[in-house]
Amino acid sequence: MGDYTITFKASVEKDFRKLPKDKASHILEIIEGLSLDPIPRGARKLYGTEGFYRVRAGDYRVIYKIVHEAREIVVFYVRHRSVAYREL
Repeated sequence: MGDYTITFKASVEKDFRKLPKDKASHILEIIEGLSLDPIPRGARKLYGTEGFYRVRAGDYRVIYKIVHEAREIVVFYVRHRSVAYREL
């Protein structure tokens, strides 16, 4: 594949403020890895959505959308697994 650009929705900044500091750096590494491999091993397509995927980061989930035509990944949420899927 090639490099994809990563953009964040405004909600992600708020989500990161709520994260424990030790988890935030690990989650950022996972997100950075998406630029090289937008659908890494363990990523799942979310049912009932168009182009949305999730990747696990421990007890947290990164919800993102891949726009292949623009070679872009848009990160929508980084939330605990208990509430990650409520707003989709």
